[in-house]
Amino acid sequence: MEEGCSRIRRRVSVRKRNRPSLASTSAIPSAAQLQSRDEQEEKEEEMVARSRRRKTVGVQPVEHNDSEEDMFGDYDSFTENSFLAQVDDLEQKYLQLSEQRKHATDFATEDFCSESIKNKLGVTTVSNFTEYKSDEHTENQTEHEDVPIEPGTDVLYDLPSSQVLYFENLQNSSNDLGDQLTEKRDGSSSFPNTVNEELSHNCIKQQEQNDGSSSKVRSNSDTSRRKSIKDHLKSTMTGNAKAQTPIFSRSKQLKETVLSEEINVAKKTIESSSDDLGPFYSLPSKVRDLYVQFKGIEKLYEWQHTCLTLSSVQERKNLIYSLPTSGGKTLVAEILMLQELLCRRKDVLMILPYVAIVQEKISSLSSFAIELGFFVEEYAGSKGRFPPIKRREKKSLYIATIEKGHSLVNSLIETGRIDSLGLVVVDELHMIGEGSRGAILEMTLAKILYISKTTQVIGMSATLNNVEDLQQFLQAEYYTSQFRPVELKEYLKINDTIYEVDSKADSGMTFSRLLNYKYSDTLKKMDPDHLVALVTEVIPNYSCLVFCPSKKNCENVAEMICKFLSKEYLKQREKEKCELIKNLRNMSSGNMCPVLKRTIPFGVAYHHSGLTNDERRLLEEAYSTGTLCLFTCTSTLAAGVNLPARRVILRAPYVAKEFLKRNQYKQMIGRAGRAGIDTIGESILILQEKDKQQVLELISRPLENCYSCLVQEFTKGIQTLFLSLIGLKIATNLDDIYHFMNGTFFAVQQKTLLKEKSLWEITVESLGYLTEKGLLQKYTVLSEEELQYNFHITKLGRASFKGTIDLAYCDILYRDLKKGLEGLVLESLLHLIYLTTPYDLVSQCDPDWMIYFRQFSQLSPAEQNVAALLGVSESFIGKKASGQAIRKKVDKDIVNRLYLSFVLYTLLKETNIWSVSEKFNMSRGYIQNLLTGAASFSSCVLHFCEELEEFWVYRALLVELTKKLTYCVKVELIPLMEVTGVLEGRAKQLYDAGYKSLMHLANANPEVLIRTIDHLSRCQAKQIVSSAKMLLHEKAEALQEEVEELLRLPSDLPDVQ
Repeated sequence: MEEGCSRIRRRVSVRKRNRPSLASTSAIPSAAQLQSRDEQEEKEEEMVARSRRRKTVGVQPVEHNDSEEDMFGDYDSFTENSFLAQVDDLEQKYLQLSEQRKHATDFATEDFCSESIKNKLGVTTVSNFTEYKSDEHTENQTEHEDVPIEPGTDVLYDLPSSQVLYFENLQNSSNDLGDQLTEKRDGSSSFPNTVNEELSHNCIKQQEQNDGSSSKVRSNSDTSRRKSIKDHLKSTMTGNAKAQTPIFSRSKQLKETVLSEEINVAKKTIESSSDDLGPFYSLPSKVRDLYVQFKGIEKLYEWQHTCLTLSSVQERKNLIYSLPTSGGKTLVAEILMLQELLCRRKDVLMILPYVAIVQEKISSLSSFAIELGFFVEEYAGSKGRFPPIKRREKKSLYIATIEKGHSLVNSLIETGRIDSLGLVVVDELHMIGEGSRGAILEMTLAKILYISKTTQVIGMSATLNNVEDLQQFLQAEYYTSQFRPVELKEYLKINDTIYEVDSKADSGMTFSRLLNYKYSDTLKKMDPDHLVALVTEVIPNYSCLVFCPSKKNCENVAEMICKFLSKEYLKQREKEKCELIKNLRNMSSGNMCPVLKRTIPFGVAYHHSGLTNDERRLLEEAYSTGTLCLFTCTSTLAAGVNLPARRVILRAPYVAKEFLKRNQYKQMIGRAGRAGIDTIGESILILQEKDKQQVLELISRPLENCYSCLVQEFTKGIQTLFLSLIGLKIATNLDDIYHFMNGTFFAVQQKTLLKEKSLWEITVESLGYLTEKGLLQKYTVLSEEELQYNFHITKLGRASFKGTIDLAYCDILYRDLKKGLEGLVLESLLHLIYLTTPYDLVSQCDPDWMIYFRQFSQLSPAEQNVAALLGVSESFIGKKASGQAIRKKVDKDIVNRLYLSFVLYTLLKETNIWSVSEKFNMSRGYIQNLLTGAASFSSCVLHFCEELEEFWVYRALLVELTKKLTYCVKVELIPLMEVTGVLEGRAKQLYDAGYKSLMHLANANPEVLIRTIDHLSRCQAKQIVSSAKMLLHEKAEALQEEVEELLRLPSDLPDVQ
């Protein structure tokens, strides 16, 4: 690796040596014996060379020694159970024997030494030395199984050559050694200056540094003996292992060099902080090997090394860092998270903006978790346990969406476990300024900063401007770099002319070129923006993204481009495209979008929220592998999963009808340029002459500022915050709540955001509103001759806070649940589904009255009874469908909510999004989003009911309904869909192939899965198996902890005399 970055571990093949026994070392070999030994060693070297070529493919030779270089092979030899420690203990036994020689015979000494070596070095394989057991991993990597020590073999076969010579010399000089050491104490000894003896005593020094506790119990004579040895050896430590020994071969000299480097690395590691476990940024070198194996990352960028070695990071200060998209921000966060999990033994929370990104991250880190011994837990949608399981030994990495991250932090505070959270990582930190989700993120971070002084906060983003405000809020250091692994060139297209963005030019742009593409009259009418010309310059050899203002425009552009592509595009990866179409059909029960059916053969597809999760996953995989070369997409792709391209084209400077923001523009063009594939990335913004001035301002102005939404989002912001502060007893009186508010992001910006009101006034006003609404109770306490206002949370307030219910709807939900008890219809799921249909989606609903009437007329008597209880009659729906005037007033929200309930109810019965989409004339993507929202809201309603005794009847019912809404598949597929990354289509494939349970998947062979399951890559197969193993381990650990808890003696057990 480059200087300052960690290096890939060298591996030295382990071979079996035939050593003379300790008894024979005292005899001087004859010339004939020496000649025989040289011949034997030449043969041995030849065998070792062949073995090394077989076992260490691609291993670079040792060039030089470095503090960060790992020379530990497959184990960290500086740990307490290290090889050096064993050698040290063995030597101690020799020293004790030399002092007690007058009480024992030579034969007894020889027998004792032999037994000691067998006891100390009697291990079965080299892999037993590793700090983390990775037998299977090592076996897969080297395709070789280490040779076990058998009882009849020489116990010194695995010692480095310098150690073998040491034991040979030690046998002859054990009598003299004690006398020499005694003379040395008296100041008149001459120490034998043998290089290999110095090395062995250096081992003693190394073990003494590593294991302080053992040195305390040694005798005073041993201590003084060691000090004298250390003083004498200082000058010869460095060149020790490189010394030439005539009777040893080159392979033995190499092992001496390896040992010397091991000692240097071990020494520097031990002298560093106690959290340091290894040479890869304080992590074991195995972590570095896993990054090479799983992600192909062999070295870090220079900025990554600089960031990881910042003093603020070493001192565990809070940190914000900002780099352009594709700069490698996530890798730094992952290394910091692994440091916390493995070195400091603390749990970690990672907050990501979207469910899809959460699942992608879990899939990529599950393999690391299995190899390194920690858990990865998903907190997204309706998944997640509150409070999380308290682990006995292994630590947990919680990967959560913004909302679930907030609930998780609340549960840790409530159970007094917030200090177990060592690190919180926030990706896309700029989202703190985006509406209600930003307010929730601000609340989460404010609580952590206020309560836990030991929890470190790391925030990262590609689009931050007013960093000073965020620094003040998070009390954080700031690091930024403009590094990009691939150069990005920005262009603007006006008519036929392309200009390059140039900040140095007066106009902000310079002429680049004219488009030469020959357009027919028909093509000019169909493609006035010359999209076909721009995309055909890069596809099919390179990938391209075309960002469109709307979902419908995505589909239209994809079809238009395909109409004018030549038939040569059909021949590119024809087999893979046919396989993709086949899989799309299979995953959708034989259905397929007609647009995709026409565009995929050309390598083109659209990508927006109208796709189902299964479709989106398949198309993204096909794009990543090069089967598809062009995506027409909406702006949501820029903030979602990472799908880079050689060229990014912005169809217009608009998102829907709003003009593009600088942050959005930077995120979109940030997708241009694929690290490791492209040498350059290009972005082209197409604009009309009328938008030219606005676009020139767009490309030159700074990023938009990030502002707190805590007060702006009233019911989801400051009111929810105060309710949780009092419910969690973080602050229960007016002064403490005001003190907490002073530590928020809003407080930093209060003078900018709300000049007319002080922070105190805002606090008092919000508490008054919560009290009027019946969520808080206020009472006065006389303290030190002053009146103090204290607050107590009511039952309804606690239920709302525990269920994370939007306070705008909490009283409506209570009323609906209360009314439901009067006549809860359980003959079907319709009534329960209505109660768990999200309120915030109702306002967006615009029913098709003819469809509504048709569905209503098909209801059973029991289901019609549900509608009657809600006050919606068939005659009302019939009149709306026929366009007649209606005199009787009916609550519009109830009518719309019931319509959405019909959609969900039909979906649960049929479990086929396509048929429901057709039946209700809704996009399949919208229906799936509705289902996801209902599953999440059902989980919230369940927690709401758990806090109110009067709603006990709903608890058992909602547990089952939540599961049904979460998976919406046949019962037998649910265990498979618990595995992260396995959606309905994939679950069906796995089930049909015989993988019917979590145990089947956890024990599956990825290679067999690839051959069995269509359109499954090796990477995906490994991720599925890793995720299944992780989930299985979690469940097993939870059961084991439950058993131990049951068998544990109660701490409050009465002491009966």
